[in-house]
Amino acid sequence: NQTSFGKCTVTTTTASGDLTLQPGTRVVSALVIAGGAAGAEGFSGGGGAGGFREVTCITASGTVPVTVGAGGAKSPSSISTRSGTPSIFSTITSAGGGGGGATAAAPEGIGGTGGSGGGGGSGGSTNRPGGSGNTPPVSPPQGNDGGTGLGDTGSSGRGGGGGGGANAVGSNSVPSGAQKNGGAGGAGTASSLSGCSVTYAGGGGGAGTANGGAGGTGGGGAGAGPSGPNTSVAGTANTGSGGGSGAGPNGASTGGSGIVIVKELNK
Repeated sequence: NQTSFGKCTVTTTTASGDLTLQPGTRVVSALVIAGGAAGAEGFSGGGGAGGFREVTCITASGTVPVTVGAGGAKSPSSISTRSGTPSIFSTITSAGGGGGGATAAAPEGIGGTGGSGGGGGSGGSTNRPGGSGNTPPVSPPQGNDGGTGLGDTGSSGRGGGGGGGANAVGSNSVPSGAQKNGGAGGAGTASSLSGCSVTYAGGGGGAGTANGGAGGTGGGGAGAGPSGPNTSVAGTANTGSGGGSGAGPNGASTGGSGIVIVKELNK
């Protein structure tokens, strides 16, 4: 999808392929957002957002391969499958979001690392930390950490942490009476590279035995509460946002696919 405004041409890419620049060596700006991660199931952690990287003054020419990361898949057994995949343009690589931590022993119960980290699972009777964001590290940071999940530690109820977003960490699960609220996903970050301001890369909410956590702004999916074990919300496609975690079996939601936007100055 290519549009022109003022002295600029903007190409938006939502699937991997080749991007052919205008003739000659170009100085371009690029927004590269990786695939967001899926949440886990069983009152666990929300998916972390894909890495958000906006860079100006890249020198490029000719035909440039573009990789657009996929969102993480529902998986009851593998945190790596729940994680998103990277997006790449020229020398810029954004890391996929870290998968939500499950109701399981470490390391599967700990949120996955990535562009933004996944929320921690409830780990049965044990609290589990969220995963680290901005992994591998770049400057400025491409994302934030996931929140901590709370297990059944002396009172009933469990809750998953929220996945990290491009602009904020995922919230921790918190007690609500004898139960637990899932943590909210971290907020995403706005970009105007497309010609209008759009927010991308929100974290997914964790599920909770009291209430599910809200998805982070920018497309993060909400986590499920006890009344709807399979009502978590997927991360929005082409935003790199994390999916919400589910309260019951097969209840987690997928992460949102990434996007690459490139702006050239017309000669």
